[in-house]
Order: sequence, then structure tokens, then C-alpha cells
Amino acid sequence: MRKTTLAVTALGLTAALALAGCAGGTTSGGDSAASSTGDIRVWLNGTDTPQDARDYLKTTFESENPGSTLTIEEQSWTGLVDKLTTNLSGSDSPDVVEVGNTQAAAFTSAGAFLDLSDQYDSLGGSDLLPGFVEAGSYDGKFFAAPYYSGARLVFYKKDLLANAGLTVPTTLDEYVSNGVALAAANPGVSGIYFPGQDWYNALPYIWEAGGEIATQDGDTWTSSFSSPESIKGLEQVQEVMTKASVAPKDGNETDPQVPFCEGTVANLSAPSWVKGSILAPLDSKAPGCPDQESNLGVYALPGADGGAAHVFAGGSNIAVSANSAHPDLAEKALAIMLSDDYQTILGKAGLVPAKLSLASTLGTDDVAKAIAEAAANAKLTPASPKWADVEASGALQDFFVSIGEGGDVTSLAKALDEKIDGILNS
Repeated sequence: MRKTTLAVTALGLTAALALAGCAGGTTSGGDSAASSTGDIRVWLNGTDTPQDARDYLKTTFESENPGSTLTIEEQSWTGLVDKLTTNLSGSDSPDVVEVGNTQAAAFTSAGAFLDLSDQYDSLGGSDLLPGFVEAGSYDGKFFAAPYYSGARLVFYKKDLLANAGLTVPTTLDEYVSNGVALAAANPGVSGIYFPGQDWYNALPYIWEAGGEIATQDGDTWTSSFSSPESIKGLEQVQEVMTKASVAPKDGNETDPQVPFCEGTVANLSAPSWVKGSILAPLDSKAPGCPDQESNLGVYALPGADGGAAHVFAGGSNIAVSANSAHPDLAEKALAIMLSDDYQTILGKAGLVPAKLSLASTLGTDDVAKAIAEAAANAKLTPASPKWADVEASGALQDFFVSIGEGGDVTSLAKALDEKIDGILNS
């Protein structure tokens, strides 16, 4: 889900995993030679999973499986596709891995994950987030369970809006004009924080203008960034980047709470769980600015005609590596991560739980209400097994950096379409 260098095409990913003997997937239950005790390695990405959940997973697993241990190894979103490709195909594969929902299809289609079809019901069944079940399934089999979701919200500084005589916007145009006005009134402050590589936050502008990322006709995909509708949205993105944002034009969306807490951001469009990062205690591993809680406002990004905009439904799936040395124990760890107790911890931290029945754990505050609004119109990226290769190529990130630097939108979009078409249809 973050910028990487393209190391393999989808075909290359399949081949790499096939050479390791897992291209066809493995039936749940694993190798009969697997021992009843062992050391389980769980890969979690970034800092989104709260420490309380990590502690619960380790303590519960080791309590329920005497003699076994569980180690959480935090990975960076940057370069994740390449790292998973290399490590899942090796003999020292991690046992349980988190993967971005847009990346899951590349690995399920390549047989990188254990087939969990016979555990679908016990893990939650129809209570699981349906879009993420679809993202984690391939050829009628269930490989990667939903982990959490979260639509993007707008976090804002109440005092900056009030001082500028502005109110919470009700349309996307008003949101943009507010951002431009705030940047002009507060030198050095992003009216709307928009680092150049953050393609996730560009998607609502395209969708609200009637554009699409890519469309499918039979087996052929056609990238649509250069359609008239998409160009209209992209020109608005360029306006935000050049007139409302002072974020680095080549920067990414990692750790947006840092500039927000430094006071250089008025409006921040970010996943719902970023609230936890903003208000993280000062003595935590990644401190936030808890003293700013009373000044922290939140609302759903408004659409072109009012209501909530179509935003990207971020989030993750969780899976067991087909090359796990202890698949039986790995499945037990995954079951804990899908348990009501564990998912409740995620919900209270602002992450949308993997189960529909736990939506109430998000609470009833402004964030919970904004999540409900945003989630109702959230959309996913194209459901192609090769979409992960598009992300890993860096083409999207480079494209939006060029837009932020003032490049010609139409010519850049046409060039991007050619690159994406080549990847999706290779």
C-alpha cells in the first residue's frame, strides 16, 4: 500500500512462489509433520495495530498454547510487496502476515497463503466484512480473512477554522476553497495536507467527478485516468497540492500526525485510526499531541453535491503463509486476531472491526459518526490480481508527485494509463 520498487510482475510473483512449492496453495490444517509447539512469527505493518491488541495477542496465544511463543515483527508498508514475495517463498517464512486489502489478490492468486475455506464460518462467516472477504478470496476459496477497515476522514484544527471565519464544508468545492483560504491566511500551514505521493487521497476527487481508476471488459483492463471526468478531478487535486498544501511534493502519507501535531496542518484527510496516532500519549513509541484533543475536530469528506464523498476503503487482510513451519499454531493465532475481544480493541482504537456485529465498538462520538458516513460511500481499487504490481511499480506515486510539481495533467494521465494498462494486461 505504500511506494515500492517493482521487483516482480504478477507472473513473476506466481513463479517465485511456485518455485518454493506453494503455488497451488495448501489445505488448511498444514503439514502433518508440524510440531504441536513452536515459535510463531506474526508480521504486522506500520503502527496501526494498537499496543493493547499486540499485547492481547501474545499473552492469549502463549497462555492457550503452553510451550509455544509468539513474536510480532513490525514491517514497513514501504516495499512490503517485494518483501512478502521474497519471504513467503522461503523456508524461513513468517507464519501470519498482514497484507493491504489492495495487495491481497496478488498473493491469493499465487498460492502464497494457506486455504482457510474450512474455517470461514468459525472465523466469522457472513459476519465478516464482505468486501474484504472478496479481496481475500480466489477461485472460490478463502485465503485471507478481513483484519480491519477504515474509510478516510478529515481531521481538523477547530481554532484555525474559527479564526478564519470558516465552518465545516458541505461540498468538495467548499472543502477545497476552505483549504486554499486557510493556507493563504496561515503561511507555512497546509490548509489541506497533501504530500505528493498520497494517491489514496486523490481518488475521491476522481470518483466525485465521475471518473474511474480502471474498468474491465472481459479479460481486458483499461486504465481511466485520462478520461474527461478523471481529468476534471485531477485538476482539482493539482489545485489542492499547489495552492492549499505546503507538504513535501515528493513526500508520502506516512505518520501524518507529526505535522498535524506540529501545528502545520489545518485539515488532514486520513484513515479513521489516525485519531489514535494524533492523541497517542507523549510517552508512547510514536507520541502524538493528546493536549490537542479539545481542538481536534472531524468530519466525513464532503462529496461534489453534498453528503459524503466516495473515499478509498483502506484496511488489511490477515493470512497464514502456505510455507509456515507451524500452520496449526498459525491458525490459532489468526483465530485470536478475529476473536470478538481482539477486534473490540481495534474498534475502540478507531479501526473498523473485521466483523459487522462489532461496529458499535467504534463508539458514538464524532469520529464514529463520521466513519459511518464515510464507510457508506467507500470504494476499493480495481479487483485485479495484478493491482499490487501497479502499486509496487511506483507509477501512481510518481504521477501525483509530477502533478504536485505543476506538470501537465492531461499528458501525464495519458502516460500513466499506458503504464497501468501494460501492467494489468501483461
